[in-house]
Amino acid sequence: MARVESIKDEIAQAGAELAFIAPEKREGVFKPAKFLEKHPVSFPFLLDEDRLVTKAYGLYHLIGLDALNIAHPATLVIDRERCIRYIYRGDNQHDRAPLEAVMTVLKNAG
Repeated sequence: MARVESIKDEIAQAGAELAFIAPEKREGVFKPAKFLEKHPVSFPFLLDEDRLVTKAYGLYHLIGLDALNIAHPATLVIDRERCIRYIYRGDNQHDRAPLEAVMTVLKNAG
């Protein structure tokens, strides 16, 4: 989240909005409220407690060497017509989308 927070102004200049979706229970292991108290973000932080969104986008990760019942880290760019313009699905919990690629898609989406 910190990586994306660092380019929030560029995202806004591209006419885009940012939201973070976490496949986490409100009182789950991650403890989102406590995390956000220590690490505030300037964009909406949504909980996918039943993992419906995570599963709908094919990001659900039931079990793996680095994951259990969560999502692959992913970045999606969805246009105003709700079409996916870009999706990056991380191979592991540390694999994130290249921000340059995301910004290129955002700038070309308008």
